Amino acid sequence: MNQKNSLGLNQCFLDLDNPIELFKIWMDEAKKTEPNDPNALSLATSNKDNIPSVRMVLLKEFNQNGFVFYTNLNSQKGNELKENPKAAMCFHWKSLLRQIRISGTVTQVEDDVADQYYNSRGYESRIGAWASKQSMQLSSRDELMNSIKEVKKKYNDQNKVPRPSHWSGWNLYPSSIEFWLDGHNRIHERLKYTMDKNGSWIKSLLSP
Repeated sequence: MNQKNSLGLNQCFLDLDNPIELFKIWMDEAKKTEPNDPNALSLATSNKDNIPSVRMVLLKEFNQNGFVFYTNLNSQKGNELKENPKAAMCFHWKSLLRQIRISGTVTQVEDDVADQYYNSRGYESRIGAWASKQSMQLSSRDELMNSIKEVKKKYNDQNKVPRPSHWSGWNLYPSSIEFWLDGHNRIHERLKYTMDKNGSWIKSLLSP
């Protein structure tokens, strides 16, 4: 007999009042079962004209204050987030038959936070942050490769590659987090946490 939580859901949903705690537990389990990149997520943004776009990025940090990812601030997603600071994330772990959806508002991380993460990256990745004009049209692949060569000449000391001002992180502060578990015959299990005006999380069951 499958054990259930107090809401009648699979025991993997537990009985927690804080969704960040449940997210951590599910993420830790995904790290053990996913073949690669358990921190990969689809990030949805939209511009000022409400035209949506989505792409995969990697989650680099999370805590009670939000979910952090890094990018070129002049990329399509960077420009869209500057125009419209609302975004949504979706994690899907096929090995666990689980999904998490997060919606909220984004703000740019502090410079010292971005510096710390940037400096933890490998030399080639730091060079790439300078060389790539992310989302801009290339005349050829050689244009990018030549740019990489030029940046390497400029920053040939691997310990002295400063963070570009156009490269930083975004923190998504969640207003809602939904946990989803695949069910037999598409009778899935869904639990949504929504933050109220007082900053408290309210739990609700959703129909599959």
